[in-house]
Amino acid sequence: MFDILPIEGGLDNVEGFFSGGVSAGLKSGGKKDVAFIRSDTLCDVGAVFTSNKFQAAPIRHFKRYGEIFQTNFVLINSKNANAMTGEKGVEDIDEIFSHLPRFLNAKNPVMSSTGVIGYRLDTKKIAASFELFDFNAKDSNAAAEAIMTTDRFKKEIAVRVDVEGKGSFHAAAVCKGAGMINPALATMLCFIATDANVPKESITTLLKDAMEESFNAISVDGDTSTNDTVMLLSSAKSGVWDMEAFKEALKFITKHLALQIVKDGEGSKKVVAFEVKSALTLDEAKKAAKALSNSLLVKTALFGEDPNWGRIASTIGSCGVACEEDKLSIYYDDTLVYSPEKKQLDKAGEAAANQVMKKNSFKIICDLGLGDADFTAYGCDLGHEYVSINADYRS
Repeated sequence: MFDILPIEGGLDNVEGFFSGGVSAGLKSGGKKDVAFIRSDTLCDVGAVFTSNKFQAAPIRHFKRYGEIFQTNFVLINSKNANAMTGEKGVEDIDEIFSHLPRFLNAKNPVMSSTGVIGYRLDTKKIAASFELFDFNAKDSNAAAEAIMTTDRFKKEIAVRVDVEGKGSFHAAAVCKGAGMINPALATMLCFIATDANVPKESITTLLKDAMEESFNAISVDGDTSTNDTVMLLSSAKSGVWDMEAFKEALKFITKHLALQIVKDGEGSKKVVAFEVKSALTLDEAKKAAKALSNSLLVKTALFGEDPNWGRIASTIGSCGVACEEDKLSIYYDDTLVYSPEKKQLDKAGEAAANQVMKKNSFKIICDLGLGDADFTAYGCDLGHEYVSINADYRS
C-alpha cells in the first residue's frame, strides 16, 4: 500500500537536490534564461530524446557518456536550441563546462537547450551565469521560469510517496513546452528528480513506460523538435524503494505535466481528450487517437466550437486503422453525434454538442466497435494566436 501526496515547492522537496535560474542576457528585458539542477551526490540518470533525425548538440553531447553513467549537474538554457550547429555546437558545450570547475565539482555535466534552431550558443554569456548562480539554492520556481520559451506559465510538480512499512520518498519535476509538440518520443524539455532508490538498470525503462500515456500521447501542432528531452535523475538518498509506488508516482507526474503542456499550447483555449475505444489492437487505438490529436482540421473545428463530426470520422478513416462505417460511434462527452442508427445530427443534438465544445476541456470518444483495445491521446485547439506567435518566433 502507498499514498501519492502532491506538495508545493517543485524540485525543492527532493533530498540532495538544488536548483535555480538567472538572467544571462540571452533574453531581453532581464528575463531568466539559464537554469541549473544539481545534486550533492552522484545520480543515476535515464533519458529519452526526440525522434527527430537532426538531434541537437546537447543530446549528442549527452550520448558521449554512454548508456549508463552518473552525473550531478544539469545546465539548461532557453532562447537558443544549439541545433543544426554541427560538431562546433558540441564543442561549445565543452567550452562552457570548462569554466565550471572554478565554481563546482561536477562530474559528467550535461546540458539541455531550447529556442531558435541554427545558431551557435553565446558561450561567454552562459559561462558567466556560473558567477550568478547560488549553487546551494533551492529555487525550483526560478529554474522553471528560466527554461520557458513561448510558455505562458511555469510547469512544475512535486509529490511525497508514503509506502507502508518502508517510509517515504519524493519525486518532482520542472518542464517546458507549448509549441512543436507531437507524440513522438519526448515532446519538450522535462527534468525529473527523485530521492527514491531507483535500480540503475531500470531507470530508463521506467521513464519510457511512464511517458507512453503522457508525453507520448499529446499534441499541440504535430511538429517534433530537435531538442526534446525527458531526463530522470535519482539520488537514492531516501533509501526507499517500491516498484509499484514509484511507477505510479512517475505516471502521476508525467501525466500532470503533459496536460499542462497541452493547456499551454500556443494560443490554445481548450484541452481535449481523444479516446479511441474498441480498436482491433492497441497499436491501432494509439494510431487513431494520435491522428485525431494531430489533425489540423480537427483542431480548427475545436477552435470554432463547430461539432463537425465528419472531421473526426474522416481522420479515423484515413489514418490506416481497421474501421467500418456501420460499427463506428462518436460522442462529444456524453452526447452521441454519430452512430450507424443516427447518421445525422438533429437540431437538439447539434445544440447539445455545441454546448460541450464551449467548455475548456472535454472528451471526444470514438468507439470503433471492432475489438477491445483502448487508448487516449490529448490535444488542443488551433487558432489565430498560434499563427501570430510562430510567424515571428525569432523575435
